[in-house]
Amino acid sequence: MDETGLERGSVVDGWRAPPGSFSRQQLIDALVDGRIAGDACSHDRPNVRWKIERLVDGDPDLQFGLSGLHGFTQEEVLGMMAEEAGFDPDPTLRTGPICIDPNLVLEGCERAGERLAAAAARGERVILATGHPAGLLLLYMATARLVEDAGATLLRPAQDVQWRENGRHRQVRYFHGVAALTDRGSTIHTHGAGPMQRMLEEARPDLVFADHGFAGAAIQAGIDTISIADVNDPAPVVAQRQGRTGPVIVMDDNVLPESYWPCFQALASRFH
Repeated sequence: MDETGLERGSVVDGWRAPPGSFSRQQLIDALVDGRIAGDACSHDRPNVRWKIERLVDGDPDLQFGLSGLHGFTQEEVLGMMAEEAGFDPDPTLRTGPICIDPNLVLEGCERAGERLAAAAARGERVILATGHPAGLLLLYMATARLVEDAGATLLRPAQDVQWRENGRHRQVRYFHGVAALTDRGSTIHTHGAGPMQRMLEEARPDLVFADHGFAGAAIQAGIDTISIADVNDPAPVVAQRQGRTGPVIVMDDNVLPESYWPCFQALASRFH
């Protein structure tokens, strides 16, 4: 047994085991141990406040391709993020860690699972995409397999489209049905909405499950969207409060890929 109370090898087993194989407390412990939630996540209060300030000031990199996010104060956006993540919204707190409530992460994954299960049951057309391939790719790949096996159709638009950006080669590539931005040799971390905008020129899905600009561009286009957002990426949460999008899972979005198995367990629990 390790410090989380899980059997050795359960990180692997967590991806393969049927939903319900782990208690809720085991999932919570694994989220905290993996730094997906808890008080050891990668972004502290100064960083979160700085990102919120940039969003409120209209920094394009923080808009994720969304328009109409203006009109809120920094304190209002801080309150939105605090409610979604479960940390203290006191604006006078200037230092210290931001704690993400693991219960809220599981609840967000369960809501996402409900929508994805409905999409599969109805045979909907779905796009999955990530701007954080070094962290989230395994979670999306496992979800892609789950929804496809349950009846959804995974779309792969723009996979043959190549372009240049700031003098550099760019291409969307798919990893077991999950889109990521590449330079043909490496995957790329991106906040940009451009890749999804190109994808939507070829296909209009019924549902998108994505993060960063991939999610923002889908929301902006009026497509039903499930998002993953780190605690310092407020744009999808603001859009949700505006009634423009579906579930937003707020959690650390760039830990070791294998650590996201409890998120998959919670999501998969909504499939029958």
